[in-house]
Amino acid sequence: MLIKENSSILIPIDFSKQSLIAIEQSYNLAKFTRSKIIVMHASPNSNHEHQKDLEEIVANIKKDSGLEAEFLNLKGDIYELIDPKAEELECALIVIGLDTQVRFRSFLGGTNVSKFIKNAPCPVITMRSKDNRNSCANILMPIDLSAQSREKVGIVVQLAKYYNATIKIVSVFSPSDEKYENELLPYLNQVKKYIKDRGVACTNKSIPSNSPAEAIVAYANNNDCDLIVLMNKRDLSIGEMFGGAVSTKIIETSNVPVLTVNPMKRESISTGIH
Repeated sequence: MLIKENSSILIPIDFSKQSLIAIEQSYNLAKFTRSKIIVMHASPNSNHEHQKDLEEIVANIKKDSGLEAEFLNLKGDIYELIDPKAEELECALIVIGLDTQVRFRSFLGGTNVSKFIKNAPCPVITMRSKDNRNSCANILMPIDLSAQSREKVGIVVQLAKYYNATIKIVSVFSPSDEKYENELLPYLNQVKKYIKDRGVACTNKSIPSNSPAEAIVAYANNNDCDLIVLMNKRDLSIGEMFGGAVSTKIIETSNVPVLTVNPMKRESISTGIH
């Protein structure tokens, strides 16, 4: 699984600082993937609100980055529009700035963020910090033993090559689960070798903790990570370590941008790691 090139990056905005930072932080990735930036605004009342502001934003994108850009000014609920519009436009990526409050209190409202991420037709980058991260030196890849978890390896390698970044593999296991820990170490070494064989610097770390989301966010902050890449697992048991609840908690609390990738259909998995 890879991020598509020669496509579009969709950026929903509400003119908050976070949403405008999301535009700026998409420049490098748009250049790497040769993508057009599409800024999207929606109002429940009209498809003409902020028309001049959107025109100005697109003009500034073209001036500041040299990228192709356009805007969509739509009437309706932003949550209901993001996924269908991204699918219609065959977007490679959605980049969205979220309010710094936890529990997804953003311009999307309520729990709509988790819903739209779950149903997104392409990977989604969420950003909470108001700091502008123009570079990406370290990419954190949490991983477990499931088939879904390994699907993101291709995208992480792709991003690391774009940015000449180091991949930091991390896995969190219960301190009382010795069997899982014993199975985990050789698998982490296998993934690490796979990445290094593709010319990308890589480290791996296993962490004993009963709070995987907190452990991952803490590791990202303590090791200068610029991006966390997660699988958004669906329809799995509560016992899955990196299931929806953990992914959601990481997105809610991380000040480091998070890239969420939805699983492929099971019959299409092919990562080269077994």
